[in-house]
Amino acid sequence: MRGHLPDENPGFVGRRTELERLSAALAEHRLVTVTGVGGVGKTRLALRAAHRAADGFPDGAWWTDLGQLDGERLLVPLVADSVDLADHTPGMATTGLCHRLADDRLLLVLDSCEHLAEPCARLVTELLAAAPGLTVLATGRRALGVDGERVVPLDPLPPAGGDALELLRQATGQDFPAAGPAGEICVRLEGIPLALELAAAQIRVQGAEAVRDQLGSRLDASPEARFDLLAHTERVWPSRHQTLRAAIGWSHELSTPLERLLWARLSVFRGPFDLASATAVCAGGPLDGTTLPTALDGLVRSSVVRPPDAGGRLRMLDTIREYGATWLDRTGGTAAVADRHAAHFRDLARRAETEWHGPRQLRWYRTVDAHHTDLRTALDRLLRTDPDAALDLIGSVAFAWSCRGRLREARDGLEQALLLGDARGRVRARALWALGVTLVLQGEFGPAQDVSERCAREARYTEYAEPAEPAEAPGDGRDRPGDLTLDAAALAGLLALTTGRPMAAYVVVGHVLDSARGGPADSAARLRCHLVRVFALTGLGRLAEARQGALRLRALCEELDEHWTRTALEYQLALTGLLEGDPAAAAGHARAMLAGTRALGASLGVALGLDVLATALAAAGDIEGAADVSGTGEAYWRATGQPRRGLPGLRALRERYTDTARAAIGEPAYEEIFVRALTGLPQDGLDRALRGPGQD
Repeated sequence: MRGHLPDENPGFVGRRTELERLSAALAEHRLVTVTGVGGVGKTRLALRAAHRAADGFPDGAWWTDLGQLDGERLLVPLVADSVDLADHTPGMATTGLCHRLADDRLLLVLDSCEHLAEPCARLVTELLAAAPGLTVLATGRRALGVDGERVVPLDPLPPAGGDALELLRQATGQDFPAAGPAGEICVRLEGIPLALELAAAQIRVQGAEAVRDQLGSRLDASPEARFDLLAHTERVWPSRHQTLRAAIGWSHELSTPLERLLWARLSVFRGPFDLASATAVCAGGPLDGTTLPTALDGLVRSSVVRPPDAGGRLRMLDTIREYGATWLDRTGGTAAVADRHAAHFRDLARRAETEWHGPRQLRWYRTVDAHHTDLRTALDRLLRTDPDAALDLIGSVAFAWSCRGRLREARDGLEQALLLGDARGRVRARALWALGVTLVLQGEFGPAQDVSERCAREARYTEYAEPAEPAEAPGDGRDRPGDLTLDAAALAGLLALTTGRPMAAYVVVGHVLDSARGGPADSAARLRCHLVRVFALTGLGRLAEARQGALRLRALCEELDEHWTRTALEYQLALTGLLEGDPAAAAGHARAMLAGTRALGASLGVALGLDVLATALAAAGDIEGAADVSGTGEAYWRATGQPRRGLPGLRALRERYTDTARAAIGEPAYEEIFVRALTGLPQDGLDRALRGPGQD
């Protein structure tokens, strides 16, 4: 099935009437918004309805969790990411998204819109106008206010009905009679699912009767006593909203002092977190390496923090996180904890960059991806408070973001930090290099040339003009190119290659490599320069040298367990095989490249690899296979938001062999296979491409 939806919560109870109403609305309206107070179950109902409706949308159902955003700046990139659009185009962000959805019939779910209601309304209006086959399901505490919107209000479970009690039974694993303390708890909490889950956590510890009595004393108190930690400027709260906040406040009171302190500090995380991150950000004072894990376990047991997933990551629901954030602000700790959060993720970014060249590259690449939301949060904080530190953070992760397809975010962060920050030297040179790579991948060759020249100047300034450190002595190597100069040369070479100037690429990297000490295994920058030189040799027609150089580098990458350069080398070896008239070897290298780029989640790399594989299959006479792979490649190219690109040599070969393949099988037959692959599941097409002949 196309699309991506999270797994359903096994604790879904009741809601049969509401589900039917929502399903009917989705069948008749292009925008449906589920509204209700926090904790009422909007997300669960929307997820159940989306799973139920998914088969009716040929292009799938796609889920976007907006709760992780604290502003609208990343709204469009997040939605694009959720529909597998790794938009590489340099224009307006919404343009690529509109183009991606224009011809599709799909369901887009925007969960937790309340804090972004106005920007969501603008985006939805634009998308619905551009994509006639699009249906949007939104959730929030209020409607979006868009023309044609169908609002489905969601009330709590009937407090005296069987569903509320059944939810309590499932959450506790206990059986309760309808008449008794459990039933009274359901009534007192007005059937609000989140409130019932919080109560269930205490029932498992104290029993239903004790929980009923405690809730009674809290809910019977005056509003001022209930919400003393959550004073708001608004004087009137909806009754059910007060009940939920009373239930959360009651859970807060039942927590130990250390659990309450940790609850507040954890509110700075916008995405999932693990124990290591929680310890780094939240430790301090009475929370230390011994007491913090115990407090975290307590918050999990009380349902304040969701249990860890398969990767050991935990999270808070938005409503509970909001409570903790308000309490943290009331105690005056927000700025200090936010600064620790930013410092931690800056350190994580630095570590990821350090580990890029070595056996833990893939692990740290995935770590950066898993913590993307909080890295963005940290970057936004540092852009406001310490732009030089922001430049350091984004310079450390921007290349990984670009490899992952997040070119817009990488470019946006780099350009802001370079503008606001004053730092010179390595931090600025590295950021300029990362920005140059991003611009090349976006096809912005003019701006890339300017950035490439600035990068080279900054590298020279840092490695030659800056005063030597006291520990440095004459002859210590400052008269030779260092990694910054090597990366500047690699950037200049990459730009030359993509604009059809292989001799310029060969000369620029050859000059610095001939002057630098060390071999390709000594640093990532040296390895990148050697990679550019291999591609330059290919472009110059010196194929035997190019192949030998690539095989040597690939063996080195295998020793290092380095993934990114290895996949690029497989692409080069596939291209060399085609140019040497060995399509079978080319196909093998192309499949190796595809396996590597899939592991990296690099959609642009997958698109490039499918192109070279389709060309190799056509050259080998496997016309049907070539048409199938070419159709899948077109699907991946569309996911990048740009037309097919690649090195000039491959483009010429691809056009020649594609024309031959179409003539051999006939245009109608070729087009039928191509379109079937284009409109099928891209992942299925990639699986077929990787299997190869005789492996079905």
